Amino acid sequence: MISANNVTLRIGKKALFEDVNIKFTEGNCYGLIGANGAGKSTFLKILAGQIEPSKGDVTITPGQRLSFLQQDHFKYDEYVVLDTVIMGNARLYEIMKEKEVIYSKEDFTEEDGIKASELEAEFATLNGWEAESDAAQLLNGLGVDTELHSKYMKDLNGSEKVKVLLAQALFGNPDILLLDEPTNHLDLDAIAWLEEFLINFENTVIVVSHDRYFLNKVCTQIADIDYAKIQLYAGNYDFWYESSQLLIKQMKEANKKKEEKIKELQEFIQRFSANASKSKQATSRKRALEKIELDEIRPSSRKYPYIDFRPAREIGNEVLTVSGLSKTIDGVKVLDNISFIVGHNDKIAFVGSNELATTTLFKILAGEMEPDEGSYKWGITTSTAYFPKDSGAEFNSNDTIVEWLTQYSPEKDVTYVRGFLGRMLFAGDDGVKKVKVLSGGEKVRCLLSKMMISGANVLILDEPTNHLDMESITALNNGLIKFSGVCLFTCHDHQFVQTTANRIMEIVPSGQLIDKLTTYDEYLESDEMARKRQGFAAAVSDDDDLEAED
Repeated sequence: MISANNVTLRIGKKALFEDVNIKFTEGNCYGLIGANGAGKSTFLKILAGQIEPSKGDVTITPGQRLSFLQQDHFKYDEYVVLDTVIMGNARLYEIMKEKEVIYSKEDFTEEDGIKASELEAEFATLNGWEAESDAAQLLNGLGVDTELHSKYMKDLNGSEKVKVLLAQALFGNPDILLLDEPTNHLDLDAIAWLEEFLINFENTVIVVSHDRYFLNKVCTQIADIDYAKIQLYAGNYDFWYESSQLLIKQMKEANKKKEEKIKELQEFIQRFSANASKSKQATSRKRALEKIELDEIRPSSRKYPYIDFRPAREIGNEVLTVSGLSKTIDGVKVLDNISFIVGHNDKIAFVGSNELATTTLFKILAGEMEPDEGSYKWGITTSTAYFPKDSGAEFNSNDTIVEWLTQYSPEKDVTYVRGFLGRMLFAGDDGVKKVKVLSGGEKVRCLLSKMMISGANVLILDEPTNHLDMESITALNNGLIKFSGVCLFTCHDHQFVQTTANRIMEIVPSGQLIDKLTTYDEYLESDEMARKRQGFAAAVSDDDDLEAED
């Protein structure tokens, strides 16, 4: 068990948390939710001992081990992948290194022998003999190929590093597991594997995530941060939402009844306070009136942007034809003879682990990259807006937000432009902020403003939910559901994909395309996906058999 006792954290004069008392118990997975800036990640760091609260303390059941998902992707660059995972159990890794030093001695003494014996006993207690196989199993489950296990972390790409650090946090069955945005940069297969892992995990989990489907799948409790307090709700994210809305509704109804009673008492007092025969009753009602207190109903601190993509012209039947596209990057063929036709009602989700292939395809279709072979043709009625995965170059200027957006607007009127920014929660002086100093979430909202103001009838979005809070993800999800044009997108949010897409495409590692006119959930259950998973499992099994033979 881990608990926060009267925890307060002040940043300047502002209290991020005020006298928080909460217990997290074994066997539960807690989803820590709240508006952007509410302090979710900060609270996890307080629980992990990385930040000291201004007041109060955190207590952990003696003897229990806490594991925290690392966010520094370069911290372990000089370590081998397998060793990095085993470092998740610091004491076990320390013992392994101590054993190596002792056994490498040429003048092995009796004292060394005693020390080695003690280390071996503790090593066995910590399941050290299974450490490498357990670490490999976690890595394989998350989709890190066996051939990468012996490489250095610096040789891995960003997505692979994220998976290794997640495996590190999960390693060794920690008693308390703290996960800050564990699904970020994970492909959908890896997320599905993590969901099953956490569902079967028997200890305490506290997770921050903007993925609503993920929270619904794994959480047994929701810890909601609002107005510097944390309130616990039983159940998953949907139960929290329904419970919190029901609570507000009940309070409003109770207040309405109290207001009616107040009005009734006030009218009686006004009518009979000057009447001698009724003065006693009027005085009694005054006392009753003074006792009635309305419940304070504070609206949530959460803010939802208004996202509404309105095409400037209706799209025709001919949208996009892709014929035999191929592209090789750094010697690897990421697109291999890709062909497909997009219809005027299509909302296509590109899924799977081959993210480089999807990003490459989107860049080609947006005119930012040339294919090696093949061609593509947009219909004459189409107009496109592109949301890139890496938008750094977009904001490398001294422009203010208003100036930046005005250059993309068909109307140069400042009031018109500020209207779009206001919908995306940029109010007042926010408009004069320099775009180069914006946070990740603010940059995404700027890009979405640019797409809205363009009036495009085809949207290409490469991971648009990265850096967004749950409220903005919900608003974007609803905006795309209502959008009357065509959409090509990729996203790691399961609910986002399931509720938006009516067609699924996957570019498999060979660079070829699987194309299905179906929902995402139906695609996951399809025969092709089942065969793919069986093939992957067989490949892992073959690797294990080869290792056993060696």
